[in-house]
Amino acid sequence: MQRRTLLKGAAVGGAVALGAGFWALPTGVAPAAVSLEGARQVLAGFQGRELASLKGWSPAEVFNHCAQSIEYSMDGYPELKPAWFRHSVGPAAFAVFSARGAMRHSLTEAIPGAAALVEPASQEAALQRLQAAFERFAAYQGALEPHFAYGALGHAEYAQAHVMHLYNHLSLLRPA
Repeated sequence: MQRRTLLKGAAVGGAVALGAGFWALPTGVAPAAVSLEGARQVLAGFQGRELASLKGWSPAEVFNHCAQSIEYSMDGYPELKPAWFRHSVGPAAFAVFSARGAMRHSLTEAIPGAAALVEPASQEAALQRLQAAFERFAAYQGALEPHFAYGALGHAEYAQAHVMHLYNHLSLLRPA
């Protein structure tokens, strides 16, 4: 009987936490539509413009990080969270982000096991890498790899995740 009570309490506590997280997400206007085309338009607007970061990673590091995430969705993430996480907490978090149309996460936390964010080093080259990653993803017809935290996602879900991820990181970039 105590086990059942504990499980019910954990479920209710998790639901409350997710609900609170939903309402704590930013409500500001996204820089463009939450779509691959919207992301392409935003990135095209950065070409030839010097950007600065309000805090945390440099613009080149942000672009490299977002490119890594897109590339890993097709090539496989270097490390995955435990299966129980990818089948419970991760998908629940993605469902909240998806319903809200916005993501909030640590803006200086690297993808587990990912390479350092140093290549390419210039902002313009890192921007080109990110644009190429979005183009490759848009044309990709193969099976997608499980997300390191969210687990299995379809192409449309991954597209939304990649765009929301980018927009969350762009919240700290401004023209120099």
